[in-house]
Amino acid sequence: MFLFIQNIVSAQFSERNLSPEKWQFKNIKEKEWLTAKVPGTVHLDLMDHNIIPDPFKDENEKKVQWIENEDWEYQTRFTISPKELGNQHIDLVFSGLDTFSEIFLNGKLLAKTDNMFRKWEIPVKEFLKEGENELKVKFKSAVKEGKKLAEKVPFTMPESPRSFVRKAQYQFGWDWGPRLVTAGIWKDVKLEFWNRAKVNNIQVQQHTVTNSLAKISFNMEIFAEEEGEYYVGFNINRGTYRFILKKGLNTIAVPYTIKNPKLWQPNGWGNPNLITTKITLYKYKGGWVIKDSEVRYGLRTVELVQEKDEKGKSFYFKVNGKPLYAKGTNWIPGDSFSPRMTREKYRQLIKDTREANMNMIRIWGGGVYEDDEFYKACDENGILIWQDFMFAGSFYPADDHFLNNVKEEVKDQVLRLQNYPSIALWCGNNEIDEAIVNWGYQKQFKYSKNDSLQVWKDYRKLFHETIPNTLKESLTPDKNIYWPSSPSIGWGHKESLTEGDSHYWGVWWGEQPFEIYNDKVGRFMSEYGFQGMPSLEAVKFMFSGTPELKLQNPVVKAHEKHSRGWEIINGYMNRDYKISEDFIKYNYISQLLQARGMKIAVEAYRRAKPYNMGTLYWQLNDCWPVVSWSSIDYLGNWKALHYQMKRSFEQQAILTEEKNGILNFYAVNDGLDKFDDVSIEIRALNFEGKILSDISSVPDGKVLESVLKLDPVEIETLIPVADKNKTFLQLILKDGNGKIIAQNIHFFSKPNEMKLTKPNLQVKQISPTEIELSTNVLAKDIYLMGDTHFSDNFFDLLPNTSKKILLSKPLDKVEVMSLWDALR
Repeated sequence: MFLFIQNIVSAQFSERNLSPEKWQFKNIKEKEWLTAKVPGTVHLDLMDHNIIPDPFKDENEKKVQWIENEDWEYQTRFTISPKELGNQHIDLVFSGLDTFSEIFLNGKLLAKTDNMFRKWEIPVKEFLKEGENELKVKFKSAVKEGKKLAEKVPFTMPESPRSFVRKAQYQFGWDWGPRLVTAGIWKDVKLEFWNRAKVNNIQVQQHTVTNSLAKISFNMEIFAEEEGEYYVGFNINRGTYRFILKKGLNTIAVPYTIKNPKLWQPNGWGNPNLITTKITLYKYKGGWVIKDSEVRYGLRTVELVQEKDEKGKSFYFKVNGKPLYAKGTNWIPGDSFSPRMTREKYRQLIKDTREANMNMIRIWGGGVYEDDEFYKACDENGILIWQDFMFAGSFYPADDHFLNNVKEEVKDQVLRLQNYPSIALWCGNNEIDEAIVNWGYQKQFKYSKNDSLQVWKDYRKLFHETIPNTLKESLTPDKNIYWPSSPSIGWGHKESLTEGDSHYWGVWWGEQPFEIYNDKVGRFMSEYGFQGMPSLEAVKFMFSGTPELKLQNPVVKAHEKHSRGWEIINGYMNRDYKISEDFIKYNYISQLLQARGMKIAVEAYRRAKPYNMGTLYWQLNDCWPVVSWSSIDYLGNWKALHYQMKRSFEQQAILTEEKNGILNFYAVNDGLDKFDDVSIEIRALNFEGKILSDISSVPDGKVLESVLKLDPVEIETLIPVADKNKTFLQLILKDGNGKIIAQNIHFFSKPNEMKLTKPNLQVKQISPTEIELSTNVLAKDIYLMGDTHFSDNFFDLLPNTSKKILLSKPLDKVEVMSLWDALR
C-alpha cells in the first residue's frame, strides 16, 4: 500500500489566491479608480493615497467619520488558463467581506452578503471565461443599512444601529476605542479548483485517552461527484481505510490510534503537546488524489464544573482531570483595522501572556473571531481560550433572517476553530443578560410591557436556542462547552458572587476603593479592571508632529474614550498617590495606580481559592494608542500592570490579609507538584533596612497542595503601630528542604502615606543588554525608561540589595525614577 500511495498521480484539488492580484477601489460616486490592497479596508486604502489622515494621530478620528456613510467599490481583473477552466468545479471563496456587499463576476451578480464573520463560497465555473475575467465587489454603508433594519423594529434598540449589523461591534466606538466603521475585503479571496470529490471538513473527535493509548476519529465531510470506492490514508504508511461513498454529501468517521500519547497541557502544567496528522483522500481507480490535508490538534480534556455547595455553586475548569485555577486576561482586537494584524504581533502578545504566568484568555464578544494565527499561538503557548461569540452590550433582533444569518456564522467559525485544543468554552455573548436586567434601557427608551417581553423572547431565541443548538449540530461532545452570557449575573446582585462568572465593576464604574476587592470575591472573575496611561512612546505616537506632553493637550484628551476617565483616575490617584502636574510623573503614577488596584484584586481572588477558581482582568491589549484598561499598550510596551500581573500570577505565592490588627498568611500553589513541611519567614524592616523583628515558623508537617492558611500573627508583635508608614514585611515561603517556594513584600500603608527617603540608585552596565541596579534604602516602584523592553520594571528594590535586568536591545543610557521622585 505504501508504494501504491507513492505512485498516485493527478491531484484533484488546487487553489489560487486572488488577493495579490491588482485590486482597485473607489467611492461609488466617483469615476477614478485607485490602487487597493486585499486583504484590507477602505480606511487603509484611503490612507495609502493620502486622502485621509491617520485616524490614530492627533484628533483625526473626527475627520474620517464621513467614510462610514459612503458606498465603496472594489475590482480586479485576472486571467484563467484553459487548464484551470478544464476543472469540473471552480468555487470563488471569500473568507471575509465587510459587510453588506454585492459580488459581480464578468457583470453577473453572484451573491449579496450581510455578515462580516461568514465565509462566502460560490460556484463560478459557468461564469468564468478563458483569458481575462473581471471581479467586482460593491459595499454599501453598514451604518445606513443598519438604520434601515432598525426602522423595522417598533421600539428603539440601544446602541442602534450596530446591533442590527453582523460586523465587529467595537468599530462603532467603545470606551477604549475609536469609531471607525470599516468596509472592504478584509480577508483573503481565492479560487478553488476541484474534481470528483471535495473534502469540506475534517473534525478531530477524542473518544478515550489513557497513558498507553488514545482513541480518536477523524470525522470527514466529503462531497462526492460519483458513487464509488474511496480511500483515506494517514501519513502515507500509517494505515489506509476503504469507504463506499454515495453521490452527494457523505459523512464518515475514520478511526485512529496513538500509542503512549502526550497530553496538551496549559501553561504552568507542562508542555502544550501538539500532533500533526497528514490525511489523504484518494480514489483507487485511476489513482486520483482528491485532497492532501494536514490536521493539527492536541489531546486534552476540559470540563466546566458547576456543583452546588453551602455557599452557592462552583464554577471552574477541570483540565486533563485536574482542577485548574484560571489566571489571565481579556482580549480585544489588536487593531481597529484587523487586516493590519500580523503573525508576529499575534505571537508576541500571546508570548507576553505566557511570560506573565497566564493560562487563559477570554476573547471579548465585541470584536472579531480572530485569525488562525491567534489560535495557533495559544495552542503553542498553553493558553486556554474562553471564546465569546460576537455579541456585546446591547439588545439584538431575532427575526428569521437574523437567526439564520447567525446560525451560518456560528457554523463557519466553529468548523474553522473546532480542532484548536486551546478553546475551552464557547460563550454566547458579553454582558447582554446584564444589559437587559441592569442597565435601564427599557426605562430610557420608554418600552411597553410587550416591548420588554419581546426583548427577553428574542434574547432566549438567540442565545438559549439558536447558538447552542447550532453548536450541538456542529461539534462533538468533547468540544462543546457552552455558556450563554458573560457575566451570568450582574455585579449589583448578591448571586453574582456565589455562582457563575462575574464582571465586578464596583471599582471604576462604582468608584469604590480598591480595598473593596477583598470583600467582592466571586466564583470566577471573568472581568474587572482599572485604567492607566500607556507608555510615553505610545503617547508620543498619538501625535503626527512634535508631541506636546501635557494632560490638557487636546490630542491627549482625545485618546481617552471614557467620558469620565480622567475624573475617575484622578479621584483614585488622590486617594492612594498624588496628582502631579508633571506629565511624565503623572503618566508613571497612573500606571502604578492601575497596577496597585489589580494586585489587590488578584491577591484577594487567589487567597479565596478554591471558592474562587479564576481571575481574568480587563484587558490585555489596545486597538490604538489610548488611555485604557490594558496591560500592554498599542505599541506592545508592557505597562506597570503587566509587570505586576507577572508577579501576581506566579505559580506559587505567599499572600497576606490584614484584618483587625491581625495578619493572615496564605500559601497558594497552582502547580501540579505538592510541597511538604512548608514554613514561612517573616522579617520586619524599616525603609533604611534595619531589621525590627524576625519570625520563622517551625515546619509541622503541613503540606501545600492547593492553598494553605498559615498561622496568623498580631501586627503589634511585629512592629509598633507608629512605624506602619516606614516599615514593610519581607515574606519567604520554604519547603521542608529549605528551598524557597515564594516571596512577597507586605506594606502597611498606602503609597502616599509612606515616609520614603531618597534612594541612592546606582546603575551598573554589565553588558550591552544587561544592567545591575542597587540601592541603599527602599526604592519603591523603580521605573526604568528607554526604548527597549526591560525584563522587569516598576518593581521594589529592598535596602542594600541589587537586581540584574536584561534589555531586549542596547541603550546608551537608562533613566531611572522611583516613587520618592514622583511624589515630590
